[in-house]
Amino acid sequence: MAHTKDTITFDDVLKCVKTYITDKEELSNIKRAYSLAEKKHNGQYRKSGEAYIIHPLNVAKILTEIHADSETLQAGLLHDVLEDCDCTEEEMEEVVGRVVTNLVDGVTKLAKLHFSTENEYLIEYYKKIIVGMSEDVRVIIVKLADRLHNMRTLWALPREKQIKKANESMEILAPLAHHLGIHKIKSELEDLALRYLKPDIFYDIAEKLNKTKLERDNTVFLMMDEVKNILTEHNINFEMKGRSKSIYSIYNKLDKGKKFSEIYDLLAMRILVSTKQECYLALGLIHAKYRPMPRRFKDYIAMPKPNMYQSLHTTVFGIDGLLFEIQIRTHEMDAIAENGVASHWSYKENKDGAVSLQTATEQKLQFFKSIIDLSNDGMSSEDFVNSVKNEVLNNNIYCFTPKGDVIELPTGATPLDFAYKIHTRVGETTVGALVNNSIQPLDYELQDNDIVKIITNKSSSPSKEWVNIVKSTAVRNKIKGYFTRSERDIYVERGRDLLEKELRKRKLAINGFFSEENCKRIFKEFKVGSLEEIYLEVGNGKNAPNSVINIIDKQKEEVIPKKVTITKGDASIIVSGLSKVKVNIANCCNPVYGDEVIGYITKGNGISIHRTTCHNLSMLDNRMVEVKWNDNSNNTKYLSMLLIYSNSLENHIADIVGKASKIGISIDSIYNMYQSDGLEYNVSCYVTSIKQLDKMFLELKKESYITEVERLIR
Repeated sequence: MAHTKDTITFDDVLKCVKTYITDKEELSNIKRAYSLAEKKHNGQYRKSGEAYIIHPLNVAKILTEIHADSETLQAGLLHDVLEDCDCTEEEMEEVVGRVVTNLVDGVTKLAKLHFSTENEYLIEYYKKIIVGMSEDVRVIIVKLADRLHNMRTLWALPREKQIKKANESMEILAPLAHHLGIHKIKSELEDLALRYLKPDIFYDIAEKLNKTKLERDNTVFLMMDEVKNILTEHNINFEMKGRSKSIYSIYNKLDKGKKFSEIYDLLAMRILVSTKQECYLALGLIHAKYRPMPRRFKDYIAMPKPNMYQSLHTTVFGIDGLLFEIQIRTHEMDAIAENGVASHWSYKENKDGAVSLQTATEQKLQFFKSIIDLSNDGMSSEDFVNSVKNEVLNNNIYCFTPKGDVIELPTGATPLDFAYKIHTRVGETTVGALVNNSIQPLDYELQDNDIVKIITNKSSSPSKEWVNIVKSTAVRNKIKGYFTRSERDIYVERGRDLLEKELRKRKLAINGFFSEENCKRIFKEFKVGSLEEIYLEVGNGKNAPNSVINIIDKQKEEVIPKKVTITKGDASIIVSGLSKVKVNIANCCNPVYGDEVIGYITKGNGISIHRTTCHNLSMLDNRMVEVKWNDNSNNTKYLSMLLIYSNSLENHIADIVGKASKIGISIDSIYNMYQSDGLEYNVSCYVTSIKQLDKMFLELKKESYITEVERLIR
């Protein structure tokens, strides 16, 4: 395949900028950013052989096509300078200011992450990491433009890297572009990714489109001519254009079993009018002339998509009975549909662009708000991923408060989900609900456009049954959290009973065990300040009774393990007295090589290996067996779950990932949760031994912002 090199200049970019930015100071700032980029990239070349400055110029050009603001354009020109050039943040700030430098720093941090698309869990986590690290949405916009140009020049890389970049673009970045509403970038990223991932299919579709193009164009032209006459006759000012289907969207439909001839929205047109009222008037006129296809009408003007997309969609039986897909929207809606949040600011008159962009983001970018809300709820890894898939990425429903405020909810949501979405306190005091002025039970399944009024009682509190009623995982966790808080006394009492029961079982005197000297040792080991806290941690399952008692009384038989060959399961474990047995590492406490471990004989699933401190052991019967690590097996990697506590609200995900990478630890997932005094990071990683894990602990504790690191036992 022949490839031509880009011949873009700064003048080309500036010409595009001036079509929508006219302020002299902003234009001067963009020129200053380019001068710094040109100076710092001087003498650098890309893999394609061209001068490096060509890349940031193309990134800036892509950003102009979605009408990005001045600061975003400056960041696009400078996005590689901090990472690849001899330039400090202080030096950059002197030239372009703090805001642009922060944007460039954000893009630089994202560039240090190595994404994996091995499974959908990782894909969702990396989407979340990108969101979590990008406090300003413009960081992601620059990242998308950067990736789009890299995809356009992907031919210069080896095949292996082409596949990796194409997968990242398809699975992680194109969906983010979609949820930002940037159709231009999303569509091209998908097409380019498909071209490298499935070239045969890509070129086959492209060839079929070319063969049928003339016939389609003629049919669409005739249909457009008829519609134009209808609109002109009723004095509606409009602009009309045919709409081409992307190769990837056609591939998607073919992949779902459709034939090429059945993809009827290949015949498509878009009508642009001046006002919202004219959208509905045009729709009515078209439906009066052409019969609409049932269940194919969508009103995204009254009910916009979370990414701000607004339009009327209808499919009608047009010329020769052929199906035509028609979109009707205003010029402003069209710009936002194509360019997303990046261009929203330019339609706000008499407002500063950056402020308006931020306002638009805060008000309308429900996807980001939903993701960040989820990350603050402290849910488990599995819960988070399920929430993203089922409650954020899927089609949601939209209900109204009696005042007309729109509440976005997952499909299948109940009045309780609605109540908690308004405010946690409203949810906790809910006693009933009126849906469309009719009393409905709290487990009633809400529908699109329902008007919901929540009835509350200040003296009321949640019921445990609510956990099984609500649809939203975040709400479910809030309800569970309520009972965790309110049942502290129950947990303390349960913990006392469990400890005393285990002490009696070991024939140890309770009063003697809890002597002042023994308590000091226990408190120091578990980093608590009172016996009540020990009871609480045992009662809520954080620590097992045995792990507390073993601090003072270690009763262990010396057993010489018999070395055996394991035919299935984990070959890094040696079982005493047993051979050819299936062995599994328990996922509740995730032991790693070097931990003190014990085996539990399960029913039908071999031996489950636990850390001796695993609280779940107290709930198991006595089917224990001595096990030890096989010192000859040192290449295995073990999953470990960490909790990292910080005293800072600044996001340090990139730093934590970097430290793990230097030690050779692979991060599987990482997300943060906001606490009152700082961020808490939940990390899932793969390590080779307890020594490697200890090294990670030491490295992390060197940082002033980290207050504590601990391993998690579920």
